[in-house]
Amino acid sequence: MANFTTRSAEQLRSILQDAVVKCSERCLYQSAKWAAELLTSLRSPDPDDGSDTDPDSPMHSADPIPPSYPTVVTTNLEVTERRLEAQEQNKYLLAKSYFDCREYDRCAAVFLPSNLPRAPMSTSSPARNKHSSPTAQKGKAKASTNAAIPPRNTFPRLSQKALFLALYAKYMSGEKRKDEDSEMVLGPQDGGATVNKELVGLGRGLEGWFAERQREGKQEEYGQGWLEYLYGILLAKGKNEEEAKRWLIRSVHLYPYNWGAWLELSELLGSVEELNRVTPELPQNIMTLIFHMYASQELYQSTDQTHGQLTELESIFPDSQFLKTQRALLFYHSKDFDEAESIFSALTHHDPHRIDSLDHYSNILYVMSNRPKLAFLAQLATATDKFRPETCCVVGNYYSLKSEHEKAVMYFRRALTLDRSFLSAWTLMGHEYVEMKNTHAAIESYRRAVDVNRKDYRAWYGLGQTYEVLEMHYYALFYYQRAASLRPYDPKMWQALGACFNKMGKPVQSIKAHKRALVAGSYYDNAGSSFGSSSAAAIDSSTIPHSAIMDPETLYQIATMYEKLHDLDEAAAYMELTLAQEEGLPPSSGEPDDPDGARVAGHAGGVGVTATTSRARMWLAKYEFSRGGPAGLSRAMELANELCQDGVEVEEAKALIRDLRARMEG
Repeated sequence: MANFTTRSAEQLRSILQDAVVKCSERCLYQSAKWAAELLTSLRSPDPDDGSDTDPDSPMHSADPIPPSYPTVVTTNLEVTERRLEAQEQNKYLLAKSYFDCREYDRCAAVFLPSNLPRAPMSTSSPARNKHSSPTAQKGKAKASTNAAIPPRNTFPRLSQKALFLALYAKYMSGEKRKDEDSEMVLGPQDGGATVNKELVGLGRGLEGWFAERQREGKQEEYGQGWLEYLYGILLAKGKNEEEAKRWLIRSVHLYPYNWGAWLELSELLGSVEELNRVTPELPQNIMTLIFHMYASQELYQSTDQTHGQLTELESIFPDSQFLKTQRALLFYHSKDFDEAESIFSALTHHDPHRIDSLDHYSNILYVMSNRPKLAFLAQLATATDKFRPETCCVVGNYYSLKSEHEKAVMYFRRALTLDRSFLSAWTLMGHEYVEMKNTHAAIESYRRAVDVNRKDYRAWYGLGQTYEVLEMHYYALFYYQRAASLRPYDPKMWQALGACFNKMGKPVQSIKAHKRALVAGSYYDNAGSSFGSSSAAAIDSSTIPHSAIMDPETLYQIATMYEKLHDLDEAAAYMELTLAQEEGLPPSSGEPDDPDGARVAGHAGGVGVTATTSRARMWLAKYEFSRGGPAGLSRAMELANELCQDGVEVEEAKALIRDLRARMEG
């Protein structure tokens, strides 16, 4: 964006102003808020723009004042649409006022007949049911006859703006009624049994409307992107994801500045490969760059490319809180909690009334065990708006940190009562139920989290943990594999897989998984991970560099797996590697050799003496004892004496020393 000029900034400012008004007209308030915040964060024009007039001088005030931008309604360039909008203006203002008061049925009834048929309860997609009759069909002959009926437009002649508002109100009415029918969170009616009864009827109606416009040749020429966006939502709700992607891509081509359409498209992308397949089909403008950065962050791609895209966007929108939040989340995904916390702290200081993404901030403070700051954040959010899902999650995390799990669950349930699709609350509630040993409720909470967002690796990992507690290792393995596919560079995922393979009696697969954990440890490079930088060569004990610091527990587990396979030489090699992690960098790297304190505090990056390294030392001492020979017995004596000095496994070490002395003397 080096060629982003003042003229480009003015054009973008005008486009974003138009986006705020158009989204507000259609009651897409979150998209309007997003565009407005981006608008105010846009880089100000360069003061040195060639004018030598002082802004405070009288000459400057004589410049013409730019015309005010419309704040109520916008006009349409297409003649027919403009004429329809003019005829409907009074009705439109009435319908919008009803929507603003959350009277969705009244809003829809202004433009649509109240006897519009409501579809039967169904969870299938509108596209799949596009030829089905509103009444239940019986028999193959009847179904085949019905399949020949083309879709028909049942809507009255309305402008696209009025039709979108009416249909969107009907959709929101169905969502509201679904939440009311669901009753209590995790209750008997909560879940798949309760659906939005308007979905199929709206989908069938829109399909007929699009088919009629296609027959008239107006599909591409006069489309505005809003009805396409709504149809994409309906298809996604009906699990017809490929068609939903196609319509959402069409929507962002017709109107790129509706952020809601980009969000819906992002939710349908389950992997980086899918994102790369979709990207060439998107319009080439700044919104695609923002979308690609956001979707990469949602897919946990904390890479140099993603940070570079973010830096490029921040040069255009230097004060954007949205972009700063994305930066903080990237650091959070890479386990750089200090940097993420610093950005969130600055955002909260700049705008203390901002509730958006505070649930992520509270997660970071929870992981850092920063209880005072989490308590302050809970008070701040509660004082701003106690009935926001984010606020409830912040308070729930605070009680969880205090080990008051019942209170934490109460607040997470409150968050879900306010918004059943709030991902953080489902996942965090699952964690609390695990702490309370309520495995059934934990599994159901994690399943609901996956239903909301299948990219949430924490929910997949939580399901694996819960099934492992129930000793259902094949189920646990499946869920751990899903978590590892989403976070291939997180060693925790591979360690869980390795432990699961071990319990299933598959040592070879367990070794492979633990070696992947060693390689994954190098990704974070000491950023919050329990072990530091290693190379890809770590998968072979003979090629691991001496300066690499790895997780001793992972190395120890690999060694025990080789012991199960009766490969004692390889097991001994990994036990030696485990022992080497105490000191880290060898003295030859420039540090003085301190035999008294090195093994306690460790050299640069060393972990010092731990229970795991002491177990490895004991294993090696017994191994050398079993091998015999002067060198082996001498090495075993040295290791046993070190164990006595460490104060770990002392009694067993003393017994081994007695055996060694008896053997040497004999």
